[in-house]
Amino acid sequence: MKGILIFLVVFGLLVFVHEFGHFIVAKKSGILVREFSIGMGPKLFQIRRNPTTYTIRWLPLGGYVRLAGSDDETKLDPGMTVVVQLNDKGEVVRIDASESDLPIEGIPIQVTKADLVDALTISGYENGDENKPVTYHVNHDATIIDKNKTELVIAPRDTQFQQANVWQKLATNFAGPFMNIVLGFVVFMIWTFTVPGPATTTIAKVENNSPAQVAKIKANDEIISINGKKMSDFEDISNQISRSKGKDLKIRLKQGDTYHTAIVKPTSKTIQKQKVYQIGIVAKSDENFGAKLKRGWDTAVSTTGLIFNAVGNLFRHFSLNKLSGPVGIYSQTSQVSNMGLTYVLAFLAMISINLGIVNLIPIPGLDGGKLLLNLIELFRGKPISEEHEAIVELIGFGLLLVLIIAVTGNDIYRYFIK
Repeated sequence: MKGILIFLVVFGLLVFVHEFGHFIVAKKSGILVREFSIGMGPKLFQIRRNPTTYTIRWLPLGGYVRLAGSDDETKLDPGMTVVVQLNDKGEVVRIDASESDLPIEGIPIQVTKADLVDALTISGYENGDENKPVTYHVNHDATIIDKNKTELVIAPRDTQFQQANVWQKLATNFAGPFMNIVLGFVVFMIWTFTVPGPATTTIAKVENNSPAQVAKIKANDEIISINGKKMSDFEDISNQISRSKGKDLKIRLKQGDTYHTAIVKPTSKTIQKQKVYQIGIVAKSDENFGAKLKRGWDTAVSTTGLIFNAVGNLFRHFSLNKLSGPVGIYSQTSQVSNMGLTYVLAFLAMISINLGIVNLIPIPGLDGGKLLLNLIELFRGKPISEEHEAIVELIGFGLLLVLIIAVTGNDIYRYFIK
């Protein structure tokens, strides 16, 4: 149960931050955000704060930002019956197109013609009476209740995503992945203060009967060099011990103003089927605020580099085992949740950066595919036609759906069957 709850928190936070990036930049760019949804499927809760409707849906796996666009225009088909509410100026400010048994209070109209994009008018017969034809002007900020009973602001053309300039489109599409990368860096900064400070080259403890103790190495000795190579941090020391393959090491040490040299022969141990070499020392940690902060930043930067390399390697040597979907993330989260908060934080940071980078891959269906179209528009000086863009998106979405199904099936086999 704990694993499921942590997975929902982790996955929900990743989605929320990603969509919030799209949301905030779109609003700042003057693009109408009709809906901000957390979760998928049937609506659980909704609240509208002009001009955006915020919804929470039953299935906590995903979310979306619904931007005003030509593919999201609300159409009122001739023959359907809607109920309209008017303001003091006689303008339509609310339209109930849900065809619910409990419509809003207002005037029933059988629609003959409606344009909620350019002309902003509704024509039809009041109460279905063909002897009472009417035409109403629709307020620019009017709302409409759709068949799912979700109330949204209409999408006039000047508020649509396609009407924004190319830089605003680029910024909006880039903001989601960027926010995931930022989240990863922030969480790594939090993580670094939940664990002991970075290991230094000074020894805090020497284990009993260890090679270091035999060589008369003591606590508070500072390792200056190994086999003549200067040691700048404890990672250098670990690497040098590992590369020794059990051969003698000449270690130069300092305590206070006194220098001395020790000859140490590392011993080997098998840990998780891997042979490792040790000399039996524990490093003193640096609890300085600046050192911890630097460690968090360096870890985030190195993780970002590793993920970029992994993505490049994926294209060079593709394998489904190198990919994980929600099932794989759940399984990994469940394992990490048993290891403690610090591991959950590190996992969240890594997954968030990974999600951001993967979303930047220029494949239709991902944010990177949209960015590619924006760049083409930038260089062409005009946008790609909506028909061609829709075809590219449809093909990309189809390929992406096939990949998601394959990855999910592979995750189920790897984590629950194999």
